[in-house]
Amino acid sequence: MRRLAGLLVVPLLLLSTAACGSDDKGSDSASTTNGLPAITAGQKFGEKPTLAKGEGAPPKELKVNVISEGKGAVTKKGDALQVNYLGQAWDSTTPFDNSFDRGQPFDLTLGAGQVIKGWDQGLEGQKVGSRVEIGIPPELGYGAQGQGDIKPNATLVFVVDILKSVTIPKSATGTPVAQDNKDLPKVGTNTDGKAPTLTVPKTDPPAKLVSNYVLESTGEAVKATDTVVVNYVAALWKDGKVFDSTYTTGKPANFPLAQLTLKGLKDGLVGKKIGSRVLIVAPPSEAFGNEEKQGIPKGSTLVFAVDILTKM
Repeated sequence: MRRLAGLLVVPLLLLSTAACGSDDKGSDSASTTNGLPAITAGQKFGEKPTLAKGEGAPPKELKVNVISEGKGAVTKKGDALQVNYLGQAWDSTTPFDNSFDRGQPFDLTLGAGQVIKGWDQGLEGQKVGSRVEIGIPPELGYGAQGQGDIKPNATLVFVVDILKSVTIPKSATGTPVAQDNKDLPKVGTNTDGKAPTLTVPKTDPPAKLVSNYVLESTGEAVKATDTVVVNYVAALWKDGKVFDSTYTTGKPANFPLAQLTLKGLKDGLVGKKIGSRVLIVAPPSEAFGNEEKQGIPKGSTLVFAVDILTKM
């Protein structure tokens, strides 16, 4: 199936690509702390750190140092995390990426395969409010192929501040809303965590964006600047064929709405309540227009059943 991650401005950061490198250089001192490069400046949680160059042979297994322990909840697989980070290769004095300069924390679902394995493993079991340093061998990073500025078989070192952790519900909940328009798709109202049914009528599609509650919760309204964690089923109006679904992998998706380029999907979510299930119908003018995209035919009307599980 095609994945809607491709509708973001950039691929998910750490799994697919390293973002632009930083010009800030770490110290070339060979000092280490418990086997990992020392933080030579910006020691405190929330401060942009500077890392020394690694000394000697890098660790062959994942290594995690808790620099400062927070007092928040312990992270677990399946949680939605928000973090700040700086990443540097073991044998380098220059970070290849950091979120501190962008002023925009990074969101991920722990254990969902959205990031390199070293992150999924190294961040699990840590407390919110902690700063951790993670040494990641190649097989838990980018391996023999490398990625962008990261060389093949590179050992990576990250300093990560864990800002927030949210438990993700298994399903939307709330009051079922009548679906009495026979000219619109019908969406199932189950709340067992399984994919809802999505039935597209054999009628002409609407010319304007549709965004209707299927289950309406009492949560706060989604803002255009939010990152939401969602489960969804996506289908073509023309034949009702599902072209993407998070339920096939069992892993919700993170949508930073400011980066979502599919206008109808973004506009259909903004203003809706967290915890709700929403039917969104995006006509071509609100989707991909007359372009073919990811194998979706040009001029397609797209249909989404979206559970807005939580936000970051």
